[in-house]
Amino acid sequence: MASATVTSKGQITIPKPIREALELEPGDRVAFRVDDEGRVVIEPETLDLMELFGTLKPSVQGVTVDDMRRAIRSRGAGR
Repeated sequence: MASATVTSKGQITIPKPIREALELEPGDRVAFRVDDEGRVVIEPETLDLMELFGTLKPSVQGVTVDDMRRAIRSRGAGR
């Protein structure tokens, strides 16, 4: 059984066998929850980039090169 010590700031280091079992990498997020029987469950909270595909709608509407040039000229004139 792996164990860890809680620091004075409430932090722990996840033991290496647990990190490996959960395939955690530096920068990954984990979620903690308490189940119905009072046990604490830790789960990876990282998302694969492909899981996000299609969640955002494109906000760019058709803009022509002439529109861009006019916008640049008008911003330059305001300086």
